[in-house]
Amino acid sequence: MEPLRTLKVGLDSLLLEFGSGGEVVEAFRSARSRRDEGLLEAIEIIPAARTLLLSGVEVDRVLGDLEHWGAGAGEQQQPELIELPIRYDGPDIESVARLWDCTAQEAASFHSSLEYSVDFCGFAPGFAYCSGLPEGYEVPRLTRPRSAVPARSVGLAAGYTGVYPRASPGGWQLIGSVDIPVWQEGSGDPALLRPGCRVRFVP
Repeated sequence: MEPLRTLKVGLDSLLLEFGSGGEVVEAFRSARSRRDEGLLEAIEIIPAARTLLLSGVEVDRVLGDLEHWGAGAGEQQQPELIELPIRYDGPDIESVARLWDCTAQEAASFHSSLEYSVDFCGFAPGFAYCSGLPEGYEVPRLTRPRSAVPARSVGLAAGYTGVYPRASPGGWQLIGSVDIPVWQEGSGDPALLRPGCRVRFVP
């Protein structure tokens, strides 16, 4: 596994920069597997759109070990699959269908036919950026963001699908809503969607 660039951050952190979100997901899964197997000591492993931050590591040791990432039994384990019941009733489903040159029903069928991967979380606690839309199906953000988006709304922006964990302002185009919470405040593990897991939307 070859990052485009590595950057030492402080005394015990390392930032890895990659060329695509898919490479970040692969690196995140490898890092987590190696930590589980005792091959990597890291306090935190934090993915973003194009980077992976490793904190609490021996930087020189990690740099010398990067070429071995992706090898081993850990990577062969299938990531967790989470199925989200969805209703394609969003106010922007018709607009998205026009962008995709199809009907709203065809847009819903196409979106639900794909499997997605949680690349990283951000914007709000529990908001997962799910990749999986093919090239050419990118959706622009709204010109004027909404002042309030209901919790559990499913939106599209750029090449990502996201589920709003709670009511908040937002500029993603809304195509539907899911029937189960993706964020449970007060729970020991409040986020349903975590980096590295797979997601399917089930009508």
